[in-house]
Amino acid sequence: MERNHLPRHVALQRQSLFDQGFLDEQFIQLEELQDDANPNFVEEVVTSYYQNTSTLIVIIEQALERSPLDFNILDGYMYQFKGSSSSFGAKKVKAQCTLFSEYCKAKNEEGCMRTFQQLKKEYASLKRKLEAYFQLARQAGLTGTASRPK
Repeated sequence: MERNHLPRHVALQRQSLFDQGFLDEQFIQLEELQDDANPNFVEEVVTSYYQNTSTLIVIIEQALERSPLDFNILDGYMYQFKGSSSSFGAKKVKAQCTLFSEYCKAKNEEGCMRTFQQLKKEYASLKRKLEAYFQLARQAGLTGTASRPK
């Protein structure tokens, strides 16, 4: 890919994250905090998110293996997960967290299991897409890409 086309590809890839519902306005607010003093701020926040939440996923998986399920504990873990996901605008992941919490409140074991599997898929998909986006942005030498999605 020619270097002079990279900024356009970065912009299109970023826009697709919004168009496909992976990200929300919170991501833009995070981008607005990025500056020349910390040009990789957003990527660092996202990397930290994935490091912290990967541990939380293991904890939730272990809690889902216990019988009987402790829905209050599960809901507490999911509350943490949702907060972390909301902090950078992980829209689809956050939606699955909300659904999981609703199933916890209803004490619906099957709903929790099914939703957690979907949450993990959304989580992994977003991770792949963001890794590709950040890699392309680095290749293009772009920083501070904050702008409102169309």
